Amino acid sequence: MDYRIEKDTLGEIKVPSDKYWAAQTQRSKQNFPIGQEKMPVEVIEGFAILKKSAAKANAELGLLEDEKAEAIGYAADLILKGELDEHFPLVVWQTGSGTQSNMNVNEVIANVGNNWLEEKRSEVRLHPNDDVNKSQSSNDTYPTAMHVASVRKVEEVLLPAIAQFKQTLKEKMEAFQEIVKIGRTHLQDATPLTLGQEISGWHRMLEKTENMLVESTKYVKELAIGGTAVGTGLNAHVDFSEQVVKYINEETSNSFISAPNKFHALTSHDELVHTHGAVKALAADVMKIANDVRWLASGPRCGIGEVTIPANEPGSSIMPGKVNPTQSEAITMVASQIMGNDATIGFAASQGNFELNVYKPVIAYNFLQSAQLLADSIVSFDERCVSGLEPNHEQIEKYLRDSLMLVTALNPHIGYENAAKIAKTAFEKDQTLKETAVELGLLTEEQFDEYVDPKAMTKPNA
Repeated sequence: MDYRIEKDTLGEIKVPSDKYWAAQTQRSKQNFPIGQEKMPVEVIEGFAILKKSAAKANAELGLLEDEKAEAIGYAADLILKGELDEHFPLVVWQTGSGTQSNMNVNEVIANVGNNWLEEKRSEVRLHPNDDVNKSQSSNDTYPTAMHVASVRKVEEVLLPAIAQFKQTLKEKMEAFQEIVKIGRTHLQDATPLTLGQEISGWHRMLEKTENMLVESTKYVKELAIGGTAVGTGLNAHVDFSEQVVKYINEETSNSFISAPNKFHALTSHDELVHTHGAVKALAADVMKIANDVRWLASGPRCGIGEVTIPANEPGSSIMPGKVNPTQSEAITMVASQIMGNDATIGFAASQGNFELNVYKPVIAYNFLQSAQLLADSIVSFDERCVSGLEPNHEQIEKYLRDSLMLVTALNPHIGYENAAKIAKTAFEKDQTLKETAVELGLLTEEQFDEYVDPKAMTKPNA
């Protein structure tokens, strides 16, 4: 491999000649050979948006030559197009402030920008610290990039997945509104409801967690940029923060704001803890929905079997003809991962010391992973399972007819104790409720038929 020599304040170091990074990136690459988890591309894109916006703000404030700002913007746009991904090799497990990833972006932008300036025959050159990082510190750029990345991930990836799944559930809810089935509580028989009503509970879960995500994300839209090293704004123009945020909003078509207290923005990440709590709530809901689906579809002959789901692949390497609820299994594993990520984020966010939290990369990594995994699994679960969910009318009718809990409708007419006596006796004698009620002399056949109407039991008394 061919190398070139780069220099920083610690001296000289060899860097692969075909890479745009420089000395500080190379030192990080050598000093942290830990794991395979790379700095998320979404964070790198957040940095690119920030660096382009910061360059424009510095130029507008008379602190950076227009030609340099243009070169920074050119390089940042290449990052956003995904054309420079190979030049960001650093792992998550580095300095907790993300300094080395900030410098990785600064170095790549400087080198790419300088190539562009050379092609234009300009004598101007970019310096990664003095120009690309002007008016900034890793302590305010990393949390800014992290927030931009997190908001974009929630709004552009996770919320659309929720909307798609909601629409499917709405269609199923309406289509199955008149199918009366037995309810279940404690995994035991309960009173009837319709299949549409059951699915409406799933639909409402998504509505509520969607609202929670939208509400909580507004706090993540507060950006730390302008706080520089400790929150005081040292070496940044007093108007720098507001100008950068203005350009970030132009770039993202969003509504970020400058954090009103930069000391908080550097040392606390309660906003991401809060928003990831909403992500975890969504994960808990999809866990419940997926478990309901696989219970209801269990069988096909020895389970509940009230619904059928698509057969996507063979389910066993030894049992011919077996089909398993694999989409439910995938999404519930994702939910489990998100529960773990939430614990990591909560602990990491609790470790702010004095003016800085130095667990930022692991917070960003886990948050972005949770949002992406949940979005992907929701779309897959929707398209490959729930969209093809259909009722098994014969099985639904059988369970409804056999259920002892229809006796609940008799409470207002013969009292709880007499109704319980009918249910208990019917179970012991393996009789129907109707046969038992008549045999015990508590009701006539006509009265039983009048009082026990499963459809009427799916709504409040008139």
